[in-house]
Order: sequence, then C-alpha cells, then structure tokens
Amino acid sequence: MKALIVMSSKDNVGNAIEDIVGGDEVSYTVDGAQHVITAQDEIPFGFKAAVQDIPAGGDIIKYKEVVGRAAVDIKAGECVHIHNVEGKRGRGDIPGGQA
Repeated sequence: MKALIVMSSKDNVGNAIEDIVGGDEVSYTVDGAQHVITAQDEIPFGFKAAVQDIPAGGDIIKYKEVVGRAAVDIKAGECVHIHNVEGKRGRGDIPGGQA
C-alpha cells in the first residue's frame, strides 16, 4: 500500500512519499488513526493529494496552514497541484492582492 504524510487533522491534503498511480490504495495516519483512500490519478513523489473532498473555492490546508484555494471541485484521492489550485496572496488581479 502507498502512503501519504498528513501532519494535522485540520489538513485536507497530504504529501506523497512515493509515486502513486490511479487506483492505488493510499494510507495515512493522523492523530493515531489510520485512513485509506483510493488514488484517482497519478500523484508524483512530493506532490499533494486530497484526503477529503474540497469544493471549488475551498481552502487547501497543509501543515495547518492555508496554502491556496481549490480552483475546481477536488475529490479525495486526486492530485492537488497547479491545475486545480490558485493562490490567495500576492494576486495582482484582485484589489489589495488578497483573495
């Protein structure tokens, strides 16, 4: 079984510690409880994977910190990367630069 690192129960993504392909069963442990999800697509080593469904516009949370927001609905087990995440800070297209 493949694995993710999830640091906090507040996180909705985890980091792949090895290459994962769609259909792989993927485990992670948080707060002493083990969880298993099914990878929906390829998740390269070091990339983020959703450990729960994240609605479009929802915060992406890693290490208890907001690292972006979902540009589209993201399902548990999907790769979370530039194709489905947008930044919330330093945005020149938003007055004040914050989303």
